[in-house]
Amino acid sequence: MIISQTPLRVSFVGGGSDLPAFYREEGGAVLSVAIDKYVYVNVNRKFDNGTRIAYSKTEEVETVENIQHPIVKATMEFLGICGGVEITTIADIPSKGTGLGSSSAFTVGLLHALNAFRGQYVSKAKLGADSCCIEIERCGAPIGRQDQYAAAFGGLNLIEFHSDDSVSVSPLICPREFIASIEKQVLVFYTGMTRSASDILVRQSEGIAKTPDKRKALRRMVELTYHLRDELHRCNLNAFGEILHENWLLKRSLSEEISNDAIDGWYRAALRAGATGGKLLGAGAGGFLMFFAPPDRHDAIKLALGVLKHFPVKFDFAGSRIVHYQPTSEIAQ
Repeated sequence: MIISQTPLRVSFVGGGSDLPAFYREEGGAVLSVAIDKYVYVNVNRKFDNGTRIAYSKTEEVETVENIQHPIVKATMEFLGICGGVEITTIADIPSKGTGLGSSSAFTVGLLHALNAFRGQYVSKAKLGADSCCIEIERCGAPIGRQDQYAAAFGGLNLIEFHSDDSVSVSPLICPREFIASIEKQVLVFYTGMTRSASDILVRQSEGIAKTPDKRKALRRMVELTYHLRDELHRCNLNAFGEILHENWLLKRSLSEEISNDAIDGWYRAALRAGATGGKLLGAGAGGFLMFFAPPDRHDAIKLALGVLKHFPVKFDFAGSRIVHYQPTSEIAQ
């Protein structure tokens, strides 16, 4: 039996610049952190040569070709696993449409667990790259490349996207006490809304390709990513909220679908209660709202957003890992 544990993520600045419509021409960058909310993938040898998969529904098939779950099917084909395996998953949050990168965390965790099942070590960089290959190239998902690397590496990172589709991950080097002070000022709330990120990202990509103003907004978001990186390297938190706020206004300008009246109202209420900045996580239109605020303003913000569920988070620095490894006498082929 193999169990992988893979973190979700909170993206601070630069989201959207990881879409190929932008980074292949101009390069992109995101600053994000993994959090202590996880996707668990359990892989066990099945007594016969079939495959059993349990997620929101259960599949039991004789051949990989008959698997309906696109990520599981593509991953097993990618690794050359023909069957004889049982796969189950558990997540700390709803699995879709929440803006925390859960779909990519699942792909990373599945790859990690199935590689371990085959008795093979895989690096964090390869986990990120292979996850992108499965989601984007094999399954045709119209998504970016930040979530896969954030889940694989964990930590607080600058993630850069290059024109040749390669990705660089650079951890922010800061004193432990300073990173703890960032963590203490992050507030996350669940809006109760979910949405299809793929649909929104398809239209965002089309807009980026056709509209100069949207490309200009993304260029500025990339600049803000490096600006925030530099401020954090100087152990300066004073500009954090201001940078988040400008990034959010720019992100809203990319598409009318990103926000709505309810989200805008919650955002304004949090600012009035003492937040210095914030954003909606993920592609937009639902999921989680994140704010940055001094700890002594947190209670006031929670009160102002009383209809929303506060979602406490801490940072994760381990990334995807195998938390249980009990190999069988036979290695999956």
